[in-house]
Amino acid sequence: MGLFDLFGKKAGAKLSEEAEGSGVQEGLEIYSGMRVEVTTFDDQLLFVAKLMEFEGDTAELYQYSELGAPLNGVPFHVKIRGYSACKRKAVYMEGFIAPELKHMWRVESLIVRKVENDRAFFRLNVNVDASVIGLPPFDAAEKACRLVNISIGGAYIFSEEKYAIGSKFMLRVKLLEDRPESVLLCEVLRVIEKDEEAGYEYGCRFLEITEEDQQNITQDMFAIQSKKLDIC
Repeated sequence: MGLFDLFGKKAGAKLSEEAEGSGVQEGLEIYSGMRVEVTTFDDQLLFVAKLMEFEGDTAELYQYSELGAPLNGVPFHVKIRGYSACKRKAVYMEGFIAPELKHMWRVESLIVRKVENDRAFFRLNVNVDASVIGLPPFDAAEKACRLVNISIGGAYIFSEEKYAIGSKFMLRVKLLEDRPESVLLCEVLRVIEKDEEAGYEYGCRFLEITEEDQQNITQDMFAIQSKKLDIC
């Protein structure tokens, strides 16, 4: 389902005033099966789902991750962030959700807040030791780094080593002691030189990531988030 099916005059998700004035209609495709992340308004990840069955300003969410936090009372006002892979645009929405069946949620009063050339994936701040392994024929030595944050689409790392935009390497990290180690192919998209400490922060995207890798990262993120909430 394309934009004009979803946002037509007779039936469609509403656009916020800022979205109406920003040319949201141009070139955007929101489609059945779009992967979305559902968060609270204080950016706590609730679950990952597919956005399905559009009708007017309603839709259904088919949950395929565990629930990251209890929802006290329904309907619950949430933010919904999706990604149009073909247009490479992040879609920021909000609405009210309520459970229908197991792992299925009804969304009502669905509204689009903005569309940006932005990463769509929820990022969780962490501070975890990791390592970078260069790819042959270049230096394939394993070098220490620090994982700053992570999503299922990529990560930020801090390293004393100098890498250029477009560099590729393997990131080895174990997010939790009782979870399996992940080894992920990364490409550097941005470089930030850190003034406060000698080194660089790298924004990386994951390449050739499998569905199993995505599920493992998602489970790890929920587990870390849950531990943080328990501490608080």
